[in-house]
Amino acid sequence: MKMFKNSFLLLALTLLLSLVLAACASEPDDDDGSTDGGSAESGEENGEASGGDLIMAKSADIVSLDPAGSNDVPSSNVQANIYESLTKQDENMEVQPSLAESWEAVEDDVWEFTLREGVKFHDGSDFNADVVKANIERILDEKVASPRAFLYEMITDIEIVDDYTVRFTTEYPFAPLPAHLAHSGGAMVALEQIEADFAAMEDGKDPGSVINENPIGTGYFKFDEWEPGEFVRIVKNEDYWDGSALLDSVTFKVVGEDLTRVAEVTTGDSHIGSPLSPSDVEQIEGTDGVNVHDQSSVSLSYIGFNMDKEPFDDERVRQAISMAIDKSQIIDGIYNGVGIPAIGPIPPDVFGYDENVSGLEYNLEEAEALLAEAGYEDGFSTTIWTNDSRERIDAATNVQAQLGEIGIDVEVEILEWGAYLEQTANGEHEMFVLGWSTPTGDADYAMYALFHSKNVGEAGNRTFTENAELDALLDQGRQETDQDERQKIYSEAQELLVDIAPMLYLHHQQFLYSVRDEVKGFSVLPTDIVQLKDVYIEE
Repeated sequence: MKMFKNSFLLLALTLLLSLVLAACASEPDDDDGSTDGGSAESGEENGEASGGDLIMAKSADIVSLDPAGSNDVPSSNVQANIYESLTKQDENMEVQPSLAESWEAVEDDVWEFTLREGVKFHDGSDFNADVVKANIERILDEKVASPRAFLYEMITDIEIVDDYTVRFTTEYPFAPLPAHLAHSGGAMVALEQIEADFAAMEDGKDPGSVINENPIGTGYFKFDEWEPGEFVRIVKNEDYWDGSALLDSVTFKVVGEDLTRVAEVTTGDSHIGSPLSPSDVEQIEGTDGVNVHDQSSVSLSYIGFNMDKEPFDDERVRQAISMAIDKSQIIDGIYNGVGIPAIGPIPPDVFGYDENVSGLEYNLEEAEALLAEAGYEDGFSTTIWTNDSRERIDAATNVQAQLGEIGIDVEVEILEWGAYLEQTANGEHEMFVLGWSTPTGDADYAMYALFHSKNVGEAGNRTFTENAELDALLDQGRQETDQDERQKIYSEAQELLVDIAPMLYLHHQQFLYSVRDEVKGFSVLPTDIVQLKDVYIEE
């Protein structure tokens, strides 16, 4: 999702540098109940602007309120306001304190975290080392089957040193661990909820069933209501440990159609619309009372192939299709040139990016020759799936037209977001349009989830890539401590992917939001996670 879904400088962690910096770090993705808009009130609280019931029109509903239960951006955006992790990313993708005040690598394979004292969950229970151990062990539990388990699978032991100190032992030195713990998959759920959820599993219920019904975190908003397919509403946590949010509530309202979201914001029925199509930027910019919020990203948009299905099990076919698609038609014609063309899976500001990766250039003659060599000189019929995003539908339609020129008959199929994620995870697709974000700022996340054979399906590898040489490189990359050596490994892996050709890399997008002028303090991280704590609505 976005698995999808702003420019910055990323300092990649070396193990030695982590020892120096992390040791001194003090660390860290409507009151009336209405969902149909209306005027919001703002006031003054402790000398600061505060108040208001914010409504955000979003293109897709969440999949889960359980941090271990999904790996999509819409879910992460809601979860990021209810829960907190041990660490967090700032606008420059640098790791900062959150529920952990500091951390250090006490040995090559042991990280020690000092936790923040006095933090309460929404149910009044204490945050402490027991909670941390229970949460990380839960996400690693095979019975929970979390799609985010790959984030922490290198952890072999969790030791409670005292109530507010915890140590993680890893199978190998793993420098990006503090960044991985900033991911919303590492969000802390109240201990009682975890225990109740496991009890429900013993009674035959699905993992996350209890947490989904009543998510309890430490965040500056609390869960209020989820009406699937309609909205999720969260309300201010008055007892938040670091000063309460300014807004009284936030409603994430599902508005699937682009132009309807534009109308929601221009008429004032919603305060923020996301995503804003590049095609609609001019309309927003020409309308009084609204503006465009633009944020560069660590995301990738791509067209993937299911390598488990014929004819996409033949790398010549995958290479041919990649070479037959002029992606500039998509970037310029559909995205209005918004974003950076991609040469591989890693965004430019993420550690591991290599501008010298060869890539597969547009070459129609070579594409036809490869198809003939693979035995498809007369083409074949296939399908391309997308969710109901206008740009993705238009991209799929463009691919349909371009591949028709070399005899490949493509049918475009549009699925609802939840069904799309489930069915592509199950491998029911052939070609598909999707995206991936790298919230850790490290090549390990950008590549391990997308291409390692361990992560086939829901965890991220929806191309069903299974290549022993690539697996070995990705394993090396996450175990190597020298950053120069890591860069060489990831450069080699990216070159190998040119031949494997599991996907056509389109571009690294910019996140566009339509925002009413009365909304103040709104920002978005390069991961597409909205920052709402300091937002308020001005009368």
